[in-house]
Amino acid sequence: MAVDRLSVNGLDYGILAIYFLVVLAIGLLARRAITTSEDFFLSGRSLPAWVTGLAFISANLGATEILGMAANGAQYGVATVHFYWIGAVPAMVFLGLVMMPFYYKSRVHTVPEFLLRRFNRPTHFFNALSFAVGMLLTAGVNLYALGIVIQSLLGWPLWIAILVSAAFVLAYITLGGLSGAIYTEVLQFFVIIAGLIPIVIVGLVAVGGWNGLVDKVTHGTTLGGAAFTQWAGTAVGHPTNPLGDWIGIVFGLGFVLSFGYWTTNFSEVQRALSAKNLSAAQRTPLIGAFPKIFIPALTIIPGLLALVLVPSLQKAGADYNYVIPSLMGKLLPNGVLGIALTGLMASFMAGMAANVSSFNTVFTYDLWQRYFAKDRPDRYYLNIGRLATVAGVVIGVGTAFIAAGFNNIMNYIQLLFSFFNAPLFATFLIALFWKRTTPWAGFWGLVSGTAGAAVAHFCLTGFFGGKPLIVIESTQSQNFYGAIAAFVVDAVVTVAVTMVTKSKPDAELRGLVWGLPDAEADAAAAAERTPKWWESPRLLGFSALGLTIALTLFFL
Repeated sequence: MAVDRLSVNGLDYGILAIYFLVVLAIGLLARRAITTSEDFFLSGRSLPAWVTGLAFISANLGATEILGMAANGAQYGVATVHFYWIGAVPAMVFLGLVMMPFYYKSRVHTVPEFLLRRFNRPTHFFNALSFAVGMLLTAGVNLYALGIVIQSLLGWPLWIAILVSAAFVLAYITLGGLSGAIYTEVLQFFVIIAGLIPIVIVGLVAVGGWNGLVDKVTHGTTLGGAAFTQWAGTAVGHPTNPLGDWIGIVFGLGFVLSFGYWTTNFSEVQRALSAKNLSAAQRTPLIGAFPKIFIPALTIIPGLLALVLVPSLQKAGADYNYVIPSLMGKLLPNGVLGIALTGLMASFMAGMAANVSSFNTVFTYDLWQRYFAKDRPDRYYLNIGRLATVAGVVIGVGTAFIAAGFNNIMNYIQLLFSFFNAPLFATFLIALFWKRTTPWAGFWGLVSGTAGAAVAHFCLTGFFGGKPLIVIESTQSQNFYGAIAAFVVDAVVTVAVTMVTKSKPDAELRGLVWGLPDAEADAAAAAERTPKWWESPRLLGFSALGLTIALTLFFL
């Protein structure tokens, strides 16, 4: 499926041009503050919480969020809210309250570096390499989505749109490093929201409000009444819910995939590590949790609107990735269309910037510096980081065409997470709370968990085009169960290997394991300015959880 070229005029192009100029200006200004590699990769650990918090959620508002969740809204309906209220907020609170003190006080540059200290070099190398591959594949998703927008805007072939998109993103990341990416992401957060609101408002007016939308989707689409159910039809055995049964939703999405993504994915953790102190680092994901609670209204509703307003989505094999561009072309007048286009392009650029900036950091610190070129001057690693940025974008162009083969990029993203995040979360969780966990248990747990994800995927989808060994109709439910399989295999192997190998002494684990504090790091944290009562991480975290529970019960 493709959409007709959007009817943009000079006003729309003017809005886009102003946005592009502002983004490039931010990159140029940020470049002036870059004198060391830590400035380039972690903003010198100097940013306030409100900046890192908005950048944290903006980095997540990429193709997976805008195109992907709108596609899910059209394919699965209101059940998509599980990706937010079960599949995001609890894990974001866990990251802020539990995980960030370990990350920040250890002064690590990356998540793989944390694994190096906790386990050994083979564990570190495997995780750094798999993370780099995962980020390049995910960057391709955002680049493909950005290419769709430019294709819709100008009518260019998709491959040209992808190349032009890649060049622009490359420019401002290479110029400004992480600071350029983060300050741009703060701007992009507001632009994204401003771009999505008109689609929802104009769309609801066009279908007769919320009641009209419910009536038209229920009686006039193939999804029918199932579009408005959260938990109905989730019984194990014969689920009718579009996302499958409750085991997959709660344990696969809500536990393994959610916690695996938010607590171990360096593209998100990197924003918190750039904060100016521990309190700001903890508040980073907690501030981001509040917009995350309400964003479903701006992503899922457009998917439902598209079921009514875009008849081609009712056909077999429909490409749900074009939901947002299709609605923009049908609903928005010029001027407003320019704002929406700018918001959409901002979202994909934010997502890709997060992928590429985390890739260049891990590649430089965890792979190149650690295994190929040690003890070089700091300027050398700064230049390697810029070269890695170029390489990441170029490779992302190739992986964009992999994403183009999926009619719902969120299905593809969750598949990637089941391979790269689910096993890592099992390793992290066990090692964080069980000091006995050994270095080689970390390595073999990750390897076996990744292999378990691959085996589960092929069992659920069929080997080499054959029939699946286990039949699960929902593609997302297949991903949920694949993630559960990866987690379980990793956990079992981690525990088994721990029982027959030697653990590290307590002295090497201080500050890396629950119950073994690092006195020096704790003293440094205690010397920081005492946060005001409204800055309390616990207050923010539990408020976000309470609000999420209340909304879940209200819309049950």
